[in-house]
Amino acid sequence: MHYLNIKKEEWDKTIEQLLLSYSIFAPVINDFGLDYEAVTSSNIGKISYNKAKPATSLKTFFLPVKENVTSGRPADKFRIILGVPNCDIQGLKLLDEIYLDKDFNDPYYRNRREKTILIATDCFEKQEHCHCTSYGVKPFADTDGDLAAVQQDGMMILRIITAKGEDFCRQISRLQELNDQSVITKIEKAHEAAESILRDSNRNLPDYKTTGKLVSGASKEIWEKYSAHCVSCGACATICPTCSCFLLIDKPDFEKVKQLDVCQYPGFERVAGGEDSLFERSHRFRNRYMCKYVWKPEKFNSIACTGCGRCIEACIGKINKNELFLELAK
Repeated sequence: MHYLNIKKEEWDKTIEQLLLSYSIFAPVINDFGLDYEAVTSSNIGKISYNKAKPATSLKTFFLPVKENVTSGRPADKFRIILGVPNCDIQGLKLLDEIYLDKDFNDPYYRNRREKTILIATDCFEKQEHCHCTSYGVKPFADTDGDLAAVQQDGMMILRIITAKGEDFCRQISRLQELNDQSVITKIEKAHEAAESILRDSNRNLPDYKTTGKLVSGASKEIWEKYSAHCVSCGACATICPTCSCFLLIDKPDFEKVKQLDVCQYPGFERVAGGEDSLFERSHRFRNRYMCKYVWKPEKFNSIACTGCGRCIEACIGKINKNELFLELAK
């Protein structure tokens, strides 16, 4: 791994200078928790590093809840998204497979991807429902994203992941090569400790492939039991880094609006004549799990659940999918 470093105060000055050329977003702790905010000169010092995930998933930056896909609009500005957890980076890989398909790619999505620099953050702690390692996702980025950032001992340390990240670093004259092996060793030990904590806290949770088999063979009774508390609000899919269903809504003058849709909504699969194979709430509930753990793996190379745990945290009905999986694994 190739590491660069810069003093924290110099890094903050660099971010302020970059604001002249980029829109920058980063996780900031506020009264409600940790979430992405637009970076300004007044909140640079409040940016959070190396903490577990922001409340909002990275998906929101690439798939707006609603957008007009037929009317002209100005090109999106180049941007930097800083402090992205690896669970979101891995979720973006599935969205890339879907929206950057060589035959049917989405030009709006592609434009946003090309104009975005992703700076990941190494998670040195876990939140209650984090379970990324159960699905083979590390709590730090080493193969995806453009860069990864670590704040340590008054320094910002950047790990270069892609050529795009390396080109970006050339813009920052204050960056220096990190040749102190003891610092690198300290980071690697922090990685090992974070992985160990995640593995221990989720040691009984089945892995991604096993979960797919359990979900596929689950009885009708299990879906009825857990869906009994579902209010069909769609929060689980809306907050998910990988869920990406959408509607195309016709508007006057041949305009079309693309709007994110959710399989938990009543009427999601209703067709002409009123037929609806997902009319029953338990059927909609099962559909989401079949999609993420059975059907998506059959079609795509990337996993459809990265273990971020946001769906558990967002659920109004207090449904914990991991409890469902543990019950299936008994």
